[in-house]
Amino acid sequence: MAQPTKINYQELYDSFTWYEPSHYNFATEVIDRWANQDEEKLAIFWIDDEDNQKTRTFSEISDYSKRLSSALSSKNVRRGDVIILILGREIEWWEAFTASLRMGAVISPGTAQLSAKDIEYRINAASSSCIITNSANAEKIDQVESNCPTLHTKVLIDGQREGWLNYQTLIEEASNNFDSPNTLADEESMCYFTSGTTGYPKMTIHRHDYGIAHQVTGSHWLNLGEEDLHWNISDTGWAKAAWSSYYGPWTCGSAIFVHHSSGFNPAQTLSIIEKYPITTLCGAPTIYRMLVLEELGKYTFPSLRHCVGAGEPLNPEIIDKWQAATGLIIRDGYGQTETSILCGNFHFIEPKFGSMGKPAPGVCLSIIDDNGKEVGKNIEGDIAVLVKPTRPQGMFKEYRNDAKKTADTRKGKWYITGDRAYVDEDGYFWFVSRSDDVILSSGYRIGPFEVESALIEHPSVAESAVVSSPDKTRGEVVKAFVVLTQGFEASEALKKELQDYVKQVTAPYKYPRRLEFIASLPKTVSGKIRRIELREKEWNDQA
Repeated sequence: MAQPTKINYQELYDSFTWYEPSHYNFATEVIDRWANQDEEKLAIFWIDDEDNQKTRTFSEISDYSKRLSSALSSKNVRRGDVIILILGREIEWWEAFTASLRMGAVISPGTAQLSAKDIEYRINAASSSCIITNSANAEKIDQVESNCPTLHTKVLIDGQREGWLNYQTLIEEASNNFDSPNTLADEESMCYFTSGTTGYPKMTIHRHDYGIAHQVTGSHWLNLGEEDLHWNISDTGWAKAAWSSYYGPWTCGSAIFVHHSSGFNPAQTLSIIEKYPITTLCGAPTIYRMLVLEELGKYTFPSLRHCVGAGEPLNPEIIDKWQAATGLIIRDGYGQTETSILCGNFHFIEPKFGSMGKPAPGVCLSIIDDNGKEVGKNIEGDIAVLVKPTRPQGMFKEYRNDAKKTADTRKGKWYITGDRAYVDEDGYFWFVSRSDDVILSSGYRIGPFEVESALIEHPSVAESAVVSSPDKTRGEVVKAFVVLTQGFEASEALKKELQDYVKQVTAPYKYPRRLEFIASLPKTVSGKIRRIELREKEWNDQA
């Protein structure tokens, strides 16, 4: 089932133009198109840890999303309302995502690991009117509902709970005769919360034409066609799921493979790839680092033909090990919550192991200096996207309610990604570092402020500073430097207590896997914590 690979990168890049309609809706233009073309065409193949299986055709996704759109509309969820979607890999995630797009609402996915406090913040920041989740998370919402005045519709996908609507009942009783609004291409469609260096997560707003950008993701990076079965091993709460578990595959007519599991098991993952006809695989570098630690020679992957990685730079030695065992190259891709794919080792270019690849078709990507001027080859600078006079498809609209942070991403005609890199003589981009303090661990984006805020709530903590610390498996992990209040003494027991406390106060993935007690924190003359000093020491000490 090999895809055509005889594409000349430079010719494609030079001739590429974006489809720029005035109106666009992914549900009506993509989902319904595949459904109308073939009512038996597979959209999702789903399994769980007990090997229970479910499938959905595009026709069923179309039908169920119309029914859910009708049901939510009858409950006063309107076009432009924010629907918060907190589910794991339950199949209802795809149905609800599609329904939100179809009815012109704004979908806001979140990881199931969010705490009640995290959820309360998101509901109020987005003025959300509706939330869809499962029993495992419903109690969290009930704890904070009284503090969320805009929330009026709660939908539970499993079981019954007082004050909640049952998802299956809504679907069964609603009509599939839903009159989808003719949404504008620049109308808001998605709201992702993304962590920054300071403050609580920003609301990253995308438009309906965001889905168009993933034609490049699906065709050129994921290398998908209509007969493929694509597995993206990613949490549904992150933008990577939008890239590779929704828009990218479905715009190409590919089926999505889903493994609903409580955790990641590398041996089980390899067995699944061996057992099922999965043709393409997408995973964070952490996933591949764990897979190559297994005895890969025990497995055969008869259907697998293409692998990609994203979320953080992937070590060349991991690519080597995977290729030696499978014959396949892991092709890195680069982009952000704020964008679609910007750069990648596309299937029709010769990859350089460890590089980010070349700019995506339709994206003018460059390296610029502090004055917004493009720099020469092999000179480090800011990764930037040309957004004036015209913006590429997939660029976010704004950080909602934060004009300053939105403006801070612009430097003249450029959007600044916040990452630094250089370009070699052959036009390949090479990642150097983040230009801020955000921590990228196992594909998760973690802001130091959120962890510091959780720590400071504990009575033993006078001050804290959180930075990244190098880790062979996760790339980097959260490390906290803690100054204790008077009367408390450093101990292993207190360290564990603080780690457990952070897990309870905020999402568990944010907790500091490393914690060091310190007498005082380095600060500037104005009293700001110098995280950069702590981070550099941490990385130098463990080099």
